[in-house]
Amino acid sequence: MTPENLAAALLRLPIFAGIKPSHLAQITQSAERVKYLPGDVITKVGQAGDGAYVILTGMAQRVASASATSATEDVAPGSLIGEMAMLIEHDYTATVIARDRVFCLKILRAALHAQMLADPTIAQHFHERVSEQLKHTAEELRRIDKDFASQPFPDRASARMQPVPSKFVAATYGRH
Repeated sequence: MTPENLAAALLRLPIFAGIKPSHLAQITQSAERVKYLPGDVITKVGQAGDGAYVILTGMAQRVASASATSATEDVAPGSLIGEMAMLIEHDYTATVIARDRVFCLKILRAALHAQMLADPTIAQHFHERVSEQLKHTAEELRRIDKDFASQPFPDRASARMQPVPSKFVAATYGRH
């Protein structure tokens, strides 16, 4: 991919919106180009993260937990994985597995920190974007809280308890 294509992919992500072209060029130049084959693990839940991945081509799947029954979510090109790991020490919160051949740009925290030390306006940019995201999250939580508070609370006294069939209890917990 050309430097222009890499820059365009980053600019579509909210965390990079409004960043100076020169800063964007520095970030893309220092980022690793990483390729994955189908089935390769890109991030693993609980693993210490050292950077964020921008999926440029190919599809991946996000698995919320190690459970075989957990739901999966498609991760399409243009997605950012492990955003916090490029800014702070942070463990990955999901396992992401390549479904196709996947080409990523990996933005390493160490390289980004070096760029921020050399030019504090880069740090200011990320501070502003993260602050905006936190403000948006706080507003959304207030909205959810308000919606929840307006819901009628069920009357527990009138709620009927349904007996659990003994066949279910025996199958689930064994006979005692």
